[in-house]
Amino acid sequence: MTSPARPAPSAVLWDMDGTLVDTEPYWMAAETPLVERFGGTWSHEQALGMVGLALEDSARLLQNAGVLWGVDEIISYLTDEVLRQLAVTGVPFRPGARELLADLRAEGVQTALVTMSMRRMALSVVDLIDFPAFDIVVAGDDVERPKPHPDPYLQAAAALGVDIVDTVAIEDSPNGLRSAIASGAVSLGVPLMVPLEGVGAHALWPSLEGRTTAHLRALHAAHAPTRQENR
Repeated sequence: MTSPARPAPSAVLWDMDGTLVDTEPYWMAAETPLVERFGGTWSHEQALGMVGLALEDSARLLQNAGVLWGVDEIISYLTDEVLRQLAVTGVPFRPGARELLADLRAEGVQTALVTMSMRRMALSVVDLIDFPAFDIVVAGDDVERPKPHPDPYLQAAAALGVDIVDTVAIEDSPNGLRSAIASGAVSLGVPLMVPLEGVGAHALWPSLEGRTTAHLRALHAAHAPTRQENR
């Protein structure tokens, strides 16, 4: 006798910076002194414009602001600075994120971390979480085409062995949401620093606080396409 199938979603795919953890201020704190080192200025508005970008694109914007380093050198510096701050503060979870992630694990729902940060950065965050939080990690250096392309989410679903339409993707940035939407996942926006209205998410929640697996199941049931629609 087979056990009944678990209700969808089969997996929940999490963005990291700004969605799972509030590390965006750490990135901004690393960017400003770097630009100033080369005699430039870096505004809060410029920093906000980098939210959700691939690190390569962010590095090029910093070059445009006067940083005379190569793309890889900039990425390595920023990653090291954020990791240094994490080592001091621990994991700065967004409200409700740790609790929802733990509930998903308790309910047997697969989870993936889908981030445009470097793999060493993503794994450092995962290692700081006090329970086995993710089945797989897809990082910026694992994909050829970063967000807003759908590739990171499609790669995560394939690695988990699930159909992308059977997943929910959680994001905090317009670029991240565009990636999730293009992949075919049910997309949930939880804004932090930039507004998400008009991007096209299936739902926008002001916070993950108080949310459970049951809420994500209801969200998926309300918005997932039928198999026929997905053909």
